[in-house]
Amino acid sequence: MKKLFFAALAVFAFSFSNAQDEGGSATSEGTWLIEANTGNAMLGSTSFMFASSDGTSQYNLGLDGGYFISDNLAIKAGLGFGGISPDVGDSVSAFSYRLGAKYYLGGEFPIGVDLTGASGDGAENGAGETPLWLGLQGGYAWFVADNIAIEPGLRYNLSLNEDFSDEGVFQFNIGFTLFL
Repeated sequence: MKKLFFAALAVFAFSFSNAQDEGGSATSEGTWLIEANTGNAMLGSTSFMFASSDGTSQYNLGLDGGYFISDNLAIKAGLGFGGISPDVGDSVSAFSYRLGAKYYLGGEFPIGVDLTGASGDGAENGAGETPLWLGLQGGYAWFVADNIAIEPGLRYNLSLNEDFSDEGVFQFNIGFTLFL
């Protein structure tokens, strides 16, 4: 797991050091984006998260990437790996995936919709069902440089697999986006 984290960090640092401004805006057609988000303890996440309580640790590592198919509209995909490590008993691990789109209203208000799911050891509930979520989000893109944005936002994950969970998950997260 440490190797995966350091490999993702190295790719992000390399991309950051080689990012160049070609005269267009960060959300122009043909631009790529790499995004890291904070998250919560939800199974099926492509965010970064760590929590520990009463001898049980939960973690997740993930990144999203995307391509602007037109000005302000990007298609996105993400991968994540996470799990639960209790002091006693079996650990749980899962791979997460995300496919969706993100639109920057006015170039600075990101609105997103995506489909997120997970699979792996322990990703199923007692009935063998895996999570599947429809995510809706909105926020603000604060550009700290021409090609770097900090994006606080609100997200709601609606469960599409009622056999896994019939509850939605509401979350506040902060995204860090690099535009290439």
